[in-house]
Amino acid sequence: MESLINFFESQSSPITQSLYAGLFTWILTAIGAGLVFFFNSTNRKFLDAALGFTGGVMIAASFWSLLSPAISAVEVQNELGLTTLPPFLPPAIGFFLGALFMYILDKSIPHLHIFGKIEEAEGPKTDLKKTELLVLAIAIHNIPEGLAVGVAFGAIASGMDIGFTLGGAIALAIGMGLQNAPEGFAVSMPMRRAGFSRFKSWQWGQLSAIVEPIFAVIGAAIVIAVYPILPYALAFAAGAMIFIVVEEVIPESQSGGNTDIATMGLILGFIVMMILDVSLG
Repeated sequence: MESLINFFESQSSPITQSLYAGLFTWILTAIGAGLVFFFNSTNRKFLDAALGFTGGVMIAASFWSLLSPAISAVEVQNELGLTTLPPFLPPAIGFFLGALFMYILDKSIPHLHIFGKIEEAEGPKTDLKKTELLVLAIAIHNIPEGLAVGVAFGAIASGMDIGFTLGGAIALAIGMGLQNAPEGFAVSMPMRRAGFSRFKSWQWGQLSAIVEPIFAVIGAAIVIAVYPILPYALAFAAGAMIFIVVEEVIPESQSGGNTDIATMGLILGFIVMMILDVSLG
């Protein structure tokens, strides 16, 4: 882990750090999707547990890595005389705007949940195929994750003492990457069952996470350009992730009847992300 921190410290630009972190989460998605080369099918219980794990990681990251530093950022800004706002107000506004942003995307982009039928596609009516709708759904999931990683590295560059370190940003990237791996598998396997070749299934599976390095760079660039919005940006990413967890991840994990397994997966994911953030941050 020390060598990983040293590597990121050697990158002078937070933009570059965010890009590498986003690429890391994308690579883990590709690795997860690559399991399609070794398996012809998967157990629904495993997928439900994996989705639960994803939800747990995202919930823990939203508080430990985003909301808590956002509150601290407002307190520091107040101490410096930059603002006189209640510490809860900017995070609350940012959190709501993040959820609203994902709500608009959810209604504007056609997509299909992992276990849904083509007739259950959400968003505008379209002629896209089931596989394309499925990839779009996971891509929407990954937008707030990319933003969260980018905003985290941008926050470090602000120089504010908000209890957030390079190790904390790396922990967030690791957590996002860990929960991306089963998502990649969850995309590639249905495509394999639909008759796609293993390579084609892998291609579509890893493609779902290409948005992460893109939005990681965007998140870092916005924070660096306008440092006063830091608490809003941190909470924005948190709100976007919680929207995805409540709107899609948890319902999908519970839809297969494996409610207890999915719930314990969520608990495990929360614990893993909490340990990563507290131990590295």
